Amino acid sequence: MSSSSHVPVPPSEFNARISKMAGVAFVTFLAVGFASCAWLLLSGKVEMLPPKLTMDDVLHGEVTHKIAKQLSKAVVPELAANLERGGSWLLLHDTGPRVRSGCEHWLFLTDEMRINRHAQANAVTKADVVRDVQQRLAKRGIALLVAVVPDKSRIASAQLCDLRRPTQLQARAQAWVEGLNQAGIAAIDLAPTLQPLGAEAYLRTDTHWSETGSAAAANAVAKQVQLMGISATPHKEFEVKVQAPARRPGDLVRLAGLEWLPVSWQPTPEIVVATQTSEKTAQVQGGDDNLDDLFGDDNLPNVALIGTSFSRNSNFVGFLQQALGAPIGNFAKDGGEFSGGANGYFNNPAFKQTPPKLIIWEIPERDLQTPYSEAIDWAG
Repeated sequence: MSSSSHVPVPPSEFNARISKMAGVAFVTFLAVGFASCAWLLLSGKVEMLPPKLTMDDVLHGEVTHKIAKQLSKAVVPELAANLERGGSWLLLHDTGPRVRSGCEHWLFLTDEMRINRHAQANAVTKADVVRDVQQRLAKRGIALLVAVVPDKSRIASAQLCDLRRPTQLQARAQAWVEGLNQAGIAAIDLAPTLQPLGAEAYLRTDTHWSETGSAAAANAVAKQVQLMGISATPHKEFEVKVQAPARRPGDLVRLAGLEWLPVSWQPTPEIVVATQTSEKTAQVQGGDDNLDDLFGDDNLPNVALIGTSFSRNSNFVGFLQQALGAPIGNFAKDGGEFSGGANGYFNNPAFKQTPPKLIIWEIPERDLQTPYSEAIDWAG
């Protein structure tokens, strides 16, 4: 009877040396990464506990998740992450956990297609917040108009291809806006305006709307303002300048961790024709004009805009000013999500010293069901 040996074959001298070198390199990498994270911790730039800690956050790992996210910004982990992201894209065309690839080089934000924990409760909480804001503004004689920006994955759904948008998200924006309207709050869902435009309403490698979508949304908001019986002032005329076609870096390329690669290695770049809207210069005629108005409250916009980066992209403010026939104060905040822009404005001296007659609050659909993490704080 022949015997078979299961004794492992000893590694060759070459393999043994390579294994030691690999082990030393791995341990060195871990040590340098640990030192990098420790340095960031000792610098005091890491928030260990949120201002408002709840047991639900602790049980679901939100605290450790936020700490890990902050530590990932250390030099060594960030460099390693960039190398991993670049390699995954070049070898497998993988865009990572925050970005998903559709068809025809379209990119989508994962957050738009995520089912949030306590989604309905979060939506109710945020509707209550809007109701409270509207009531507080009304006491000061200020009107409020809420405009919900639909998800890119909703409007450009034909470009999703193998991606799947959960059916549970189908009615969330419409239902939320209808709830506000029933509570007597002026609100508009921009999905019916953008839906006929389809993919033309959004940028291919960016989360934001294109100028086509931005202009359509601005006109819809301006029409709603008129239906509210509010006249934007001071009345101005505007002119539009069309700029030369240029490459527009998409924020989804950055979120995928690929912006550091050479442009030719990144997802197919997007060329857009941008426009710029500006007031027509007016000459002061005669000495009987009220020159004080040029520097006083009468010459300040009576409409303020709060919201997110949607209000700061694709000339949305320019289109809205043109549709209203008057300048507006733009207090939107990049990355502001649900309440960042509102907090920045309500704590701004401009709000207390020169309050507007109307505030337009732009809110992305994807933020309707996320936790209400940044409470609105009113100064004074």
